[in-house]
Amino acid sequence: MIQSIDHVNLVVRDLQRMKIFYRDVLGFSVSKEVSISGAWIDEVVGLAGVEADVVYLDLPAGPRIELIAYRRPPLVELTAKNSPHLHGLRHIAFRVADIDTLVARLTTAEVEFFSDVKTVPDAQVTYSGGVRKRLVYFRDPEGNLLEFCEYR
Repeated sequence: MIQSIDHVNLVVRDLQRMKIFYRDVLGFSVSKEVSISGAWIDEVVGLAGVEADVVYLDLPAGPRIELIAYRRPPLVELTAKNSPHLHGLRHIAFRVADIDTLVARLTTAEVEFFSDVKTVPDAQVTYSGGVRKRLVYFRDPEGNLLEFCEYR
């Protein structure tokens, strides 16, 4: 029986750069850094000769993020740019407590947001107790789509 989401895995080109972004810019804690290889991982992912480095990143609550950089086999590049309407898994949403302050802080760190923070119109989506959702999209250094959302 499913209990919760354990982690989100991002395959990355530049592990150090991505670790710095998630740790220093977004505020995750690095809980583990490992190298993986061998028959067990080959069998799990269905590839031969896997050698990879992995960084585990945690927040106080919720699933962790695992950044993985494959040394072998070589990275396979997506042919289309990651766009909000591309088929498949598209973004990770982080629930935040003060979206305006966080966006201001990340803007000074040269993170580019798709727009200003937007409020979901009540005419389209409602939440109990008069709560409103505010959100904004942006990308990490390797182009993965991320969202900040705040409910108040």
